[in-house]
Parts: sequence; structure tokens; C-alpha cells
Amino acid sequence: MAVTANFSFRSRGNESYVQLYHARIDEFLKTETALISVISNENVNTENGRNNIKNKIAQARLKLKGMDLWLRYLDPISYRKINGPLPVEWETEVFEKFEPPYKREGAGLSLAEQYLDEKNVDRDSLLSLINTAVGATQKYSADSITVNLNRHDHFYLANRLFLLNLAAIYTTGFECPNQANIIPELGSMLTAVVPVYKTFDESFPAYPIKKEYLDLYKQAILFVQEQPTDPNKFDHYTFINKYINPLFGLNQQMIREYKVISNNFNDFSLDDNTNSIFEKSLYKGQNAKGVYIAVDDEATLKEIKQVGKLLFYDPILSGNNKRSCASCHKPTEYFTDTARASSRQFESENSLPRNTPSLINVVYNHLLMLDGAHISLMNQAKAVIGNPIEMSGGDQKEVVKRVMSCDEYAKAFRQFVKLTPNSPKINIDHIVSAVIFYYSSFSNYYSPFDNAMNEHKRTDTDCEKGFNIFMSKAQCATCHFVPQFNGVKPPYIGTEFEVLGVPADTSFSKISADSGRAKINPAIQTMNAFRTGSIRNAEHTKPYMHNGVFNTLEQVIDFYDAGGGVGKGLKISNQTLSADSLKLTRTEKDQLISFIRSLNENINFEPSPAALPVSKDKNLNSRKVGGEY
Repeated sequence: MAVTANFSFRSRGNESYVQLYHARIDEFLKTETALISVISNENVNTENGRNNIKNKIAQARLKLKGMDLWLRYLDPISYRKINGPLPVEWETEVFEKFEPPYKREGAGLSLAEQYLDEKNVDRDSLLSLINTAVGATQKYSADSITVNLNRHDHFYLANRLFLLNLAAIYTTGFECPNQANIIPELGSMLTAVVPVYKTFDESFPAYPIKKEYLDLYKQAILFVQEQPTDPNKFDHYTFINKYINPLFGLNQQMIREYKVISNNFNDFSLDDNTNSIFEKSLYKGQNAKGVYIAVDDEATLKEIKQVGKLLFYDPILSGNNKRSCASCHKPTEYFTDTARASSRQFESENSLPRNTPSLINVVYNHLLMLDGAHISLMNQAKAVIGNPIEMSGGDQKEVVKRVMSCDEYAKAFRQFVKLTPNSPKINIDHIVSAVIFYYSSFSNYYSPFDNAMNEHKRTDTDCEKGFNIFMSKAQCATCHFVPQFNGVKPPYIGTEFEVLGVPADTSFSKISADSGRAKINPAIQTMNAFRTGSIRNAEHTKPYMHNGVFNTLEQVIDFYDAGGGVGKGLKISNQTLSADSLKLTRTEKDQLISFIRSLNENINFEPSPAALPVSKDKNLNSRKVGGEY
């Protein structure tokens, strides 16, 4: 590689940490200004003019990468205006749990570079993208942001996000439209952080970066320098396993040792006590305990889980006492329904409009349902129970009355309600909280791939090759992010939706009529968009896609390889998946499937209950464990 690391961590004169920050901001502003000048003077619709502009963008991107550690953490909204991957986004970080989504327009270097590949380029539109980036860059000099530089806390939290992004996005091309620049940018960024570490140590001697961390970081730089610059040949597996994941663990140790405090929403869901990116405790998107959130006693939680299990299999929650949660989410089938493209409706004749998603690892999503209709597991469960085409359980008070007619349930909930001072009367929330606590417990298992990463070991060769293909040529990792391989990317506080162009049938005669996310948040960009699900346990959760149109992993990979719906000849104006063929070979597809299989979790499925609680209402006692259909 062209970039050579300076491994000296000794002082460079009197340059301070804050001075280095401002110096880099000023230097980047100069490159942005120079880029504006080039755009203003070049013919943007000639090959030579476009290449000159792209070269200047590449130079600006290298300067930007020298500040990524700071900028992404201190103000991620402004960062998207400097280097946003999409012209328009509707995902709104963790705020979406508290307020409706809003339209957010992107700008900056990536979009400018992509725009230069259009047939006709408008100079003013191109200048607007860069001028917006300049305004966003200037915000980083505001007192409200720079005040954070006066304490050590921000550094270790920003460095944590930096490491998570090294694992999840920096090597995938998520924000780098030119594949040839991905690895050179990575090398440049890694070396640019060396003086950041050095000046931080100078400015905060009471909170030094551990020598073990710095030594391993040097080794990571050397590893990248020795790798091919072709991202399709880069060893992503070794990079994460041997370097980035251990560095993350060391940074977490320093966060705890130095009693780092956060006031930044970037840290909303991350756990300071987790030492590996592939530990299930890294982040949580959902409260799995519901109203029992304050309960920590293991014996009590075991009782709540046992009652939740009974209710999960009990048709008493449905309107006809014949349908249970397990009717559609079959525990032995990874809490999905592998026999049907979509499960039966309540009246049993017709099918539900969407495929039954697995409940395993559902806690790692901030928005729930394939269209993101719900922000909490409790709301989702209550909606399903009351939905006339799902369980048609009717009025919530009536559901509670039926449940409490069983002495076994009544006795348990009279004890549990004492644990919820904010909900002093037994209601539907107590019931559904037990149910979600039961099925959420199956999200705590690990796969062979996790074990290899957590123990920093090698794994099967085809699995490693498949992971490298997943992260590069197959472009899977630009939507399915480490470590849950779903649509939640660092800092794991938001949920992404994608338009793939999923067909109505395997003949690709037309796109699926399901409008997806647009039902919840109507917009051009959200039409036919669906929440990106996890590929964990994918081998066991067929059929695939929101409508269950594909029945094998091979079919799914062939669909992506062809360029989604557009690649298969469908007219879709807002598809987010690239319409270009990935040109995967048969061997590469097989290796990709080997990696996906390595994400099968070693789950200890429990046998169904032997019997259900007896009700005082004799009309309810014909219920069958798991329901009748």
C-alpha cells in the first residue's frame, strides 16, 4: 500500500489534542473549498473533467477519514451531510422510538462521486452537495461540540464506535462508491489515528491508552499494509478476529477502568461490560422483560418464563381457543413456520399476507414487524392478539379475564403484579410481558461463527472464505451488519429498510404488491421497503422474503446475484439493492452458504408443555397445547 505508518507514539512538539482536532477540521475545510473551485472550473460533463473532480474527491475523502473517529461520534447527523450514503433517508436513530420519522436529505462526498457517474450532471446540483458538506463541517467547531474534547470520556466512546465501524462498515464499501479506494482509505484512516492516540495521551495522562492496545493497533496497521488493495481479496475474517475484536475488548476495559460517562445518544443501547463484538450482550434493541424490567432475581425470572411458556402454547389468548402463538411461531422450527409461505389466517381458510418471521434474536431490532410498525415487543404482542386475522383475541380486558379464570395463572400473576409498582393492577401488559420474556430467552444462544470470534480462533476454511465474500464481492454486509447480520449498524440505535424488488412469484412476472414500510411511513423511498432481517439461523427459517417467495438459500443468493428485481427485468424506480450482477461463481455461492450455515445457533429447544392450566369456565377447557391450526 502507498500509505506507510509512523509507529512512534512519542510527543510531537507541543501540539495538543484539541489543537490537532481543529487543525484537521481546518485542513479538511481547505480541501472542500479546493473541490468547490475545481467543480466551478471543470466541464462536469466530460470524462477528463469528471476524473479531475473525482481525484479531488478522493483526496478530500482521505482527509475526512483522518477525522472519522471524532466526527461520526460527536455529530452523526452532520456527518451524513459530509459523507451520506443515500440522497434521502427516513431512519432516525433511536429517536424513532419517541417521535415519527422525518425526511433527512444526505449530501457530501459519496453522493457527489455517485452523481458524477450519471449521464448528465448539473454543476449547481453537484456544488450544492459539497456546499452542504462545508456547512456541516463548520458545525464541528461549535462550542457545543468542542466542549466534549475537554474530558477523556468522549475519546473512549468515540474510539469504541470507530472500532465497531472497522468491523462492520469501513471494509464493505457501505460509504465508499469506488471499490478501488476502500482498502487504501482504510489504511490511511488507521495511520491517521496514530497521532490522535498520541496527542490524547499527552493531554490526558491520567487516562492513558494501554500499551497492549497500542501494540495490537500497530499490528493491525501492518496487517492492512500487507493485504491486497482489492477489497474482494482482503482477509476480513482475520482483520476482525485477530485485531479489531480484541482491540474492542481492550477499549471496553478502559471504559470501565476510567469510569467513562456518556451523555450521547450514540451510546444508547451499547453495553460497557461486553468484551467482544460477538457477545449477545453487545447491544439490545428491545426490553425483553416488559413490565418486569426491574426484576433481577433469577428464581422469579424463571417463574415468569415458565408462565410465559404456558401462555405461548395456550389458545386462551385467541378468540376461538384454537389458535396460540405457537400456531405460527413453532419453537421446533426456530419460532417460524417453515411449511408455508405464510401462516393461516384466523378463519383458517386463507393465508396471512406475510411470511412468519422468526422470534429468535428479535430483541436485536429497534423496530419490529417487517414494516417497522411497532417500537416495542409489548405493543407487537398486543397487536397480534387483537388482530382479527391473526388471533382475534378481542378486548384486552376479556383476554385478561379468560387468563385469570385459570387458578394457576391467577396465582402466578397475583405474585408478579407485586413486582410492578407502576402497574399495580393485573392487566394485559403483565400477560404479554411473560410471553415475550419466554421467547426472548431463545435469543441468547451462540453459533460456531460467534464462538470462533469470541475465542479468537480459526474456523472452517469455506466458512472464512464465505465470510470474506459476504463482506466484499457479494455486498451482503452493506445491509446485513456485524454482529447480528441484520439491518442494525453501529452504534446499533436504528433500523434500516431496503427495497430489493422482491417478486410476487418465481417467474418474476411482477413485483410483490405489498407496499411494506410505506404503510407505516408513506414516501417514495419507503415504497416496497422492508426491514432488513438477520441471516442467523437462515438455514432453518425458510421460506424467505416477506412473502415467502423463495424456498432455498440458493434461490435467495441467485436473486441477489442477478441484481434483485431490477436485475430480473422488473421496473422499480427506488430499488436500493444494486441492479448490477455480482458475478458470483458457483464456488463463491457455496462458500457464502457455508458461512451462513456457520451462523446456525446451538439452541436448546424445550419440549412443549404436557398440559394447560384448567379454567373455571368449562367452555375453555377443550384447549389443546399449541392450538389446533
